[in-house]
Amino acid sequence: MDMNGKETPISKPQSDLFSDLVERFINHVLLEKGLSDKTAEAYQGDLKRFMSFLSEKQISNISQVDTAVIRQLIQLLSGMGLAPSSLSRNITTIRMFYRFMIEQGELQADPTEKIELPKLIQKLPVVLEIHEVEQVLNQPDTSTPKGMRDRAMLEFLYATGIRVTELVSVKISDVFSSEGFVRIFGKGQKERLVPVGEIAIDWLERYRETVRPMWTKYGKGSDILFLSIRGRPLTRIAVWQILKACVESAKIVKTVSPHTFRHSFATHLLEGGADLRSVQEMLGHADISTTQIYTHLDREYLKEVIQTFHPREADFKR
Repeated sequence: MDMNGKETPISKPQSDLFSDLVERFINHVLLEKGLSDKTAEAYQGDLKRFMSFLSEKQISNISQVDTAVIRQLIQLLSGMGLAPSSLSRNITTIRMFYRFMIEQGELQADPTEKIELPKLIQKLPVVLEIHEVEQVLNQPDTSTPKGMRDRAMLEFLYATGIRVTELVSVKISDVFSSEGFVRIFGKGQKERLVPVGEIAIDWLERYRETVRPMWTKYGKGSDILFLSIRGRPLTRIAVWQILKACVESAKIVKTVSPHTFRHSFATHLLEGGADLRSVQEMLGHADISTTQIYTHLDREYLKEVIQTFHPREADFKR
């Protein structure tokens, strides 16, 4: 009670319990997933709604949420008249949030695992054309140490299709230049070997021999491959900023993130005739259904080819 004898309202626990976790998740989708600020804001709104719902249910910890609670939330949102696309996004946001918490070691179980999403047309990821990738790769000024590092890093990113979190964790001892492979530790510290092409290896060796030794004496980068000019390991934000500057310099208007290079890597391999299982292995996808999104991209490309070059289609357009 307050000084006037009135009962003091109980404040919602969501800010204390969830705000830090939500902030970490939002930073994750912005940096690693490459989502726009607008999308991140939508995700944040979805999670705030979720927190309010949990508060009303007097659930004080996200680990107390089970499938039944998620179904109750879906029923509530449906009753509010949300469109299937909005409902799907809400469920997806919560599912991404829980999976992120599991990856971070905060939780053991995902209550959304058995929840089915409304059937929607899958939105295809942004992919750069091959010539657009080349434009971006050509932007760093390789006459400077920083430009040499940036070129080597971008070549490596496109040659391997690895995630940005994997990129900044690669060590010198993980690169086997003569064999043309790099050892990657992906989600859950699962190890995989990814081939690296000769062009990327060449740029990598130039950086390792001429630039990296200049910076190791300044910091504590130890065995980390890509360093800042102060000798510290590059951060995900730094990689994103480097790529953003190169994209702007190349005058490419698409929204590009490090993850766009991953999408482009997979799509260009499939367009070139690579089989889906090989691409799955290189991307480090546990389930091939995750990799199948790129077959949709490939089909779009094939449809474009037909519409452009098939004599009947070409005649029709004329």
